[in-house]
Amino acid sequence: MKLAQFKALTFDCYGTLIDWESGLWAALQPLLARGGPKLGRDGTLEEFARHESAQQAETPALRYSDLLARVHRRLAAAWGVAADDALHAAFGASVPAWPAFPDSAEALAYLKKHYRLVILSNVDRASFAGSARRLGVAFDAVYTAEDIGSYKPDPRNFAYLVEHVRKDLGLGPEAILHTAQSLFHDHVPAARAGLARCWIDRRQALGGGSGATMPVADTPKVDFHFPSLAAMAEAHRKGG
Repeated sequence: MKLAQFKALTFDCYGTLIDWESGLWAALQPLLARGGPKLGRDGTLEEFARHESAQQAETPALRYSDLLARVHRRLAAAWGVAADDALHAAFGASVPAWPAFPDSAEALAYLKKHYRLVILSNVDRASFAGSARRLGVAFDAVYTAEDIGSYKPDPRNFAYLVEHVRKDLGLGPEAILHTAQSLFHDHVPAARAGLARCWIDRRQALGGGSGATMPVADTPKVDFHFPSLAAMAEAHRKGG
């Protein structure tokens, strides 16, 4: 299997293109400054993952910025930290401030010359618009949880992706390479949907772990595995 055989790269954004763990950690500092357990960065992000996943299951149609505010409220309650509505709302509105990975814009600019680029994201459209400005590339299609009415790893999100890439871009699932960091949100459900997959293993340099995503029982087999998007672009450049 070669990277060049595909016509569309469908991307998870947060964790893959945008450094959402650094963004989340920074956005949680006002709450953490008020008290709570001293869990460290990874422990705090793991707590976030548990509450985010539970909230997404409870309210799948809730816009992501509002969902983040509820997750922040849950964390404050779990940690016994006093926080007002303004602090919860500020966390919910923090997505556009989350930084891009340093290699994302340049690698996307290269890949844009060879593929149709598509986003399949768990955020809302307004939040993604802020992130898109950091990535500096025109995506051929953007599909969000706000459009779909559910959050990954719900299989509906991948059914929607396949249906709309076919309808909007004229490409079948065999032309798609789903490119993502999260095993939980992306690789497990994309495998069940029958899509080829490229793992951008951003946490490899951190010694593994699941961070701000829920862990999976077994690592699914992937078709390509790179530590960064730059490494993927270089492999394509070399004919890999």
